[in-house]
Amino acid sequence: MRILIVEDERPLAEQLQRFFARKGFAVDIALTAGEGRYLGEEWPIDVAVVDLGLPDGSGLDLIRTWRAKNRAFPILILTARGRWQEKVEGLEAGADDYLVKPFHYEELWARINALIRRAAGQAHPIIRHGPIELDTVAQTVRLEGNPVELTAYEYKVLEYLMLHPGKVISKTELTEHLYAEDFERDSNVLEVFVGRLRKKLDPEGTLKPIETLRGRGYRWALAPS
Repeated sequence: MRILIVEDERPLAEQLQRFFARKGFAVDIALTAGEGRYLGEEWPIDVAVVDLGLPDGSGLDLIRTWRAKNRAFPILILTARGRWQEKVEGLEAGADDYLVKPFHYEELWARINALIRRAAGQAHPIIRHGPIELDTVAQTVRLEGNPVELTAYEYKVLEYLMLHPGKVISKTELTEHLYAEDFERDSNVLEVFVGRLRKKLDPEGTLKPIETLRGRGYRWALAPS
């Protein structure tokens, strides 16, 4: 998943970057509204965290601009402004959630996780497709109740596919949602990850959860259960 942090306090922005990177996110940082506007419009963002007090403009105006351009990714406002009127204004501008500083990182993590799930039409943190169960909070996977050991990138590929069942996901889309901007991208690496996932999730070759569509990408073939 790709998260955009729009926060003008560099130390906090970098703390948030490290936190979400440890959670497996590709993280983009913007220290100004202008940078945030560009990244939010040009990059395939899955979720954004936005401060309201930015040096070159209002976080509210930034959110309104994104929404006016039909950028529909979920947005959480993270700000020191805690009056209820400001919360209402933020939500009416197009934000999906509002968290006041100082905050607990685990609460922020829970809220971001919930926003991503809801954007994918998934209300529960545990996603079940046939015998495969993915826990988006614990970031664990089970096959017929038994734990499956995945690497960090194998998990990220699986999570993205399971959050978009039935959708054809191109290698480019998958790469842009999984890797940081400066990561050296190689589509062959994705093929390796997908191959490993098939072996771990479908050792007998009977489930066939991941379809390859030549020249188009991949599709998660199992339906939610």
